Amino acid sequence: MKRLISVLFVAICCVAMSIPAQAQVKFGVKGGLNLTKISLDNTTLGDLSKNATGFFIGPMVEATVPIIGIGVDGAIMYSQRGKENYKMQGIEVPINLKYTIGLGDMAGIFFAAGPDFFFNFKDISLNTGFDTLKNKKAVVGLNLGAGVKLVNHLQLGVTYQICLGDSFNLVEAGKKISNKTNTWQISLAYMF
Repeated sequence: MKRLISVLFVAICCVAMSIPAQAQVKFGVKGGLNLTKISLDNTTLGDLSKNATGFFIGPMVEATVPIIGIGVDGAIMYSQRGKENYKMQGIEVPINLKYTIGLGDMAGIFFAAGPDFFFNFKDISLNTGFDTLKNKKAVVGLNLGAGVKLVNHLQLGVTYQICLGDSFNLVEAGKKISNKTNTWQISLAYMF
């Protein structure tokens, strides 16, 4: 039994080592539009729940196993979320597991999911007699997306980022109000 387990372990290690050797690694640039909705309930700060636009841009990398169509992509991007005084600016790091269905040599459809890490470097603290607003320095979210790959270089995608925690804390008249910034992203990437 120990010998069988050892043989299986060696076989799994050999397969695991051969997959990265066959993986296609591509580098590129990704950018697009953020449509962020700030969820605030029962406040006197006005209507912040409408979608606010921002943008994102940065380098990305993608590794795909050709025959299977499964891969991983990641990026490090400058990103803006929110509106007016409540706009967060920072570095966004999405890491997605991606499955691609090939439609010939020139096109494909992909589905992606994974964590999204946002590191905010703009302080949006606000103190006005009754209200205190303090942003979080790091926000974790979940990406769910789909898109198309065209001519082996272009990727057009749509992603919905679900915020897994509060984006900033608001205290109004002694009452803490929770909020989230969920974001739709429309992206275009060029892979070299």
